Formats: sequence, structure tokens, C-alpha cells
Amino acid sequence: MSSNTLVLIACLAVALVLFLGLANMMRGGSANLSQRLMRLRVLLQFVAILVIMGVVWWRSA
Repeated sequence: MSSNTLVLIACLAVALVLFLGLANMMRGGSANLSQRLMRLRVLLQFVAILVIMGVVWWRSA
């Protein structure tokens, strides 16, 4: 699996969880579910940053 693919997967995971959380809030869904999705988004953003930084480091070496 190429490094570009890893970055793409990480970013798409963040975007998917973001849109799921927003859709839940817009339709008046459970506030607890929205909170869980937003916490998951923050975690996935952290993972995405780690992946991106790892790819930058790997390519510079």
C-alpha cells in the first residue's frame, strides 16, 4: 500500500465521521451519538496527522 493511499484513507475517515456527525445533528438525532462521533473525529484527525507526518518523514529520509 502506497503512502498516498494511507493519507487518503486517513483523510476520508475523518471526513466520513465529520459528515455523519453533522447529519445526525441536522436531523435532530441523539446528542450522545453526535458527541461520540465528534470525539471519534478528533481521534481520527490525530491519527491522520501522525500518518501525514510519518509520510513526510519517510519521503525525506
